[in-house]
Amino acid sequence: MDVERVASVIPVEDLATAVEVWARLLGVPPTFVDGDRWAQFDVAGGRIALAGADRAHDSPGLLVKVADVDRARDDALAAGLYVGEVTDGPHERRCVVTAPDRCPVVFYTPTAG
Repeated sequence: MDVERVASVIPVEDLATAVEVWARLLGVPPTFVDGDRWAQFDVAGGRIALAGADRAHDSPGLLVKVADVDRARDDALAAGLYVGEVTDGPHERRCVVTAPDRCPVVFYTPTAG
């Protein structure tokens, strides 16, 4: 599996309010906002994502950008981890893997669109 990027993801109930708070907290505007679904901040060489209406899981976790989400899913299955199905999001294909400590890890591959 080729990991291209890792980011934290935090689920939020009110994305607009969360974006305002995180922008003040971090001192930078968001890099990307997609309506009430998603926002991200690129800071200090990393990324913090806020998941609003479009979330793969309701707990804070990690996003892992991979070249091939199907291969990443197969690798996680082979490792004996709990692995969900690959689903299509508005900008990506993704799959939730639950780590042994129950932390969700979302493998994703961006799609055009």
